[in-house]
Amino acid sequence: MPRYTFRGGVHPPEFKDLACSRPVETLPAPARVVIPMVQHMGAPCEATVRKGDAVAMGQVIGDTEAFVSAPIHASVSGVVEAVGQCTLADGRKVPAVIVESDGEDRLSEDIAPAGDLAELTSDDIRHLVRKAGIVGMGGAAFPAHVKYSPPPDGNVDTIILNGCECEPFLTCDHRVMIEEAEEIVFGLEVIMKACDAERGVIGVEDNKPDAAEALRQAIGDRPYEVVSLQTKYPEGAEKQLISAITDREVPSGGLPLHIGVVVNNVSTAVAISRAFKTGVPLIERVVTVSGDVVAQPKNLRVRLGTSIEVLLEACGGFTKAPARLISGGPMMGLAIYDLDMPVTKGTSGVIALSEGIAPVLNEEPCIRCGRCVEACPAFLMPLYLATYPDESAMEFRPLDCIECGACSYICPANRHLLQRIRLAKAEAAARQRGES
Repeated sequence: MPRYTFRGGVHPPEFKDLACSRPVETLPAPARVVIPMVQHMGAPCEATVRKGDAVAMGQVIGDTEAFVSAPIHASVSGVVEAVGQCTLADGRKVPAVIVESDGEDRLSEDIAPAGDLAELTSDDIRHLVRKAGIVGMGGAAFPAHVKYSPPPDGNVDTIILNGCECEPFLTCDHRVMIEEAEEIVFGLEVIMKACDAERGVIGVEDNKPDAAEALRQAIGDRPYEVVSLQTKYPEGAEKQLISAITDREVPSGGLPLHIGVVVNNVSTAVAISRAFKTGVPLIERVVTVSGDVVAQPKNLRVRLGTSIEVLLEACGGFTKAPARLISGGPMMGLAIYDLDMPVTKGTSGVIALSEGIAPVLNEEPCIRCGRCVEACPAFLMPLYLATYPDESAMEFRPLDCIECGACSYICPANRHLLQRIRLAKAEAAARQRGES
């Protein structure tokens, strides 16, 4: 069987063995949840409840009329303790609804199954997906219904489900593929109907043969494919995955929709399947808690709004104080400093590392070796983007950077390439908006 891949990339140590064999464990609902009104790319939501309001599980507590957005729901039933603020992993302070749970998990009265898929139109499915607040769960958190809305002059012929999970340490998607393969396949079927697509593909890195086999068993004789991709980082990046499977290239400044492709994470497909079958919106997700200083690495199904401290306690805490605590994976994740930060729709992992795995490296001058150029999966020149994080960087296409961090990982001079490129991207985006 051929192994699909892309040009460039790196091979960091995987550290998957810490949690990949551990079945998903469901945590009970916490006594209190802090639910941010910003859990997706696009316009933030505004709270639709006030202090003292009684809320049911699955009830909308935040929404906006903006198209690129997704409503936010209560993950427990109880009483609104406050409408205040919380801090996200990226450091932003955003509005949040704090709910004190009554322990009853009373479902909202307007929750109901969608019915027969054969009787629904594409518009019906897009409406259902938005109503359920579903976003991409691989980390980007892009509202799913927007992806299923091709431009008037275009059409989507291929749906790709991303089961690569190429970040080190993370194994939540691996376990979901093994344990919920049927839900993934049904979610793929729903997405294909939403987009009127003809081809459905699930891409899985070849270090997860058990997941690929579970998916093939679930597919049976249905006309979907499971393709084996070479284990390499960032194999699961959207544009690189499209290139590997379809040999199509997303144009600079373009979207996968422009070349007839939609990519979703396998956990997103599970969320769609559940919303379709039960009517329950996106109020929980599976999170990997791992790292060399975590006592018992696990994959946990948790309610959105649960604090990171609760997850770590469920894993036995730390064996020693971590040198780094990361939300997401170590390549693209964000360092966090507050255990009160809540789990959001895009939280795929909480990783705690010792100084031995995550040492502080002294940055040295660039030696012009070109290794960052060889590793860049977006065909960019990171050394120049990082050297000129201002107007002169524009000719090097900073907005095409996918922020995978492969350049920083491979750099023998330990240059903070990704951080500087993010500055260049911010400058370029501001110029496009006419702000500078």
